[in-house]
Amino acid sequence: MTADERQRWESRYERTAFRSPEDPSPILEATLESVEPGRALDIATGLGRNARLLADRGWTVDAIDISRTALERGRSRSAREQRSDSSSINWILADVDTYCFRASRYDLITISFFDARTRLSAILEALAPGGVLVYEHYLHSIDAVCEDDSSNVDRKGGPSDQYRFAPNELLEACSSLRIRFYDERPVRGERRVVLVGERLESASE
Repeated sequence: MTADERQRWESRYERTAFRSPEDPSPILEATLESVEPGRALDIATGLGRNARLLADRGWTVDAIDISRTALERGRSRSAREQRSDSSSINWILADVDTYCFRASRYDLITISFFDARTRLSAILEALAPGGVLVYEHYLHSIDAVCEDDSSNVDRKGGPSDQYRFAPNELLEACSSLRIRFYDERPVRGERRVVLVGERLESASE
């Protein structure tokens, strides 16, 4: 991530009027019903909505983000909430683009609305055998099928198509996993993709 991109995220979280999703990912909640607690990684955690859910369910969580302000706000909120075990969350200030993911480390990795394509192979290797990836993100806009969009922000105010997945792109990128669930559909006017996949038990360490 460039210095300008890093500062843009920092400035966004510094604005008190900035609102990010507060409720945890529904697909993550559903997935946790069938996965025993262990060690989890929440990539681009933001204010930690998914990290807090995981801690509440008994997981030990590494929550990584590029924004110091976001992590400080997430840590403060976690400490305030009686239902959250704040000691179960390790808040990590780091750039996903350069972070050293430890191989076979995590029983679950979750990514929500962050383009991790350049590091996806390392992220998949960070799953322990039998570990689960929960990934949700935006799909290309319909207009992108007909024209190239290289701007930073699209017409809806979300990420531009260069930071979104093409149809079936995420599915193909995760072909080494056993796919538990995959879906592409519009949600409140935005095209989204959701994948839940499991690293095979026979995967090499």
